[in-house]
Amino acid sequence: MSNNKASARQKIKYRIRKKINGTSSLPRLSVFRSNSDIYAQLIDDSNGVTIAAASSRQKDIQAQKAPKSEKSKMVGSAIAKKATELGIKQVVFDRNGYIYHGRVKAVAEGAREAGLEF
Repeated sequence: MSNNKASARQKIKYRIRKKINGTSSLPRLSVFRSNSDIYAQLIDDSNGVTIAAASSRQKDIQAQKAPKSEKSKMVGSAIAKKATELGIKQVVFDRNGYIYHGRVKAVAEGAREAGLEF
């Protein structure tokens, strides 16, 4: 592997994923951050399926004229709302190799405020 930012994040991601695993009762809340948008998924690793997903590209969130960190918080509350509708109260947070800071932290805070526990 070359010594660049992407391969370093990949190593961190593998290190995290060795330790955490999502099940149907305790899914993994995975966050993906691109330069313009942010995505969150609830994943059941035992069956290999995505239970629910939310992103800043959804029409109701995209319509808001807010900074990216504010939209990230909205994504967190949106995924928490979908989780509670499915009867999920607890999740395992997967920061996906990103530093727990900024937009990733905003997703976590939004999810916690909307009632998810992790």
